[in-house]
Amino acid sequence: MKPLLRWLATTITTLLLVSACRDAAVPAPPEASQRESLVGAWRSQVRFQGGALADLKDLEFMYVFNAGGTMTESSNYDAAPPSAPAYGTWRKTGARQFEAKYLFYLTKTPAAFEEIAKGGGWLPTGHGVLTEKITLSDDGSTFKSTIKFAAFDSSGKPADGAGEGAGTGTRMEF
Repeated sequence: MKPLLRWLATTITTLLLVSACRDAAVPAPPEASQRESLVGAWRSQVRFQGGALADLKDLEFMYVFNAGGTMTESSNYDAAPPSAPAYGTWRKTGARQFEAKYLFYLTKTPAAFEEIAKGGGWLPTGHGVLTEKITLSDDGSTFKSTIKFAAFDSSGKPADGAGEGAGTGTRMEF
């Protein structure tokens, strides 16, 4: 083999070996990415100034924000009247700024216990939509938010009860 070709083959082989043996890219530690993302579990206190939810002075939400942009929310009032958790989506709108939109089903309170005993009772009556604008703190461990609630009847028409409020959340950690 000619000296130039031998040198070129050795150089290429050496570069390939060095590239293969070097450390892989190390992802940012969770603490760094946590400061910029909602991904994870949260607990918040929410206070509405008007509408159907204004009387709930101890309203709390627990959220899970997934990396793919979906979310789940449950409240300490999911059983009064019984309703399923809320499901929705979220997105980043700016530096430490986010928006979430999530829906849940509304149920009708039975007029009498006999309705429940007959297998009826908590029947569907529409759905609620919550839209929340969230500002994450500098360290990513808390947030403040503004939230809007809108109610819709079974046919999808706006129903009474709309209101606005504010929330404060804390990231759930070990």
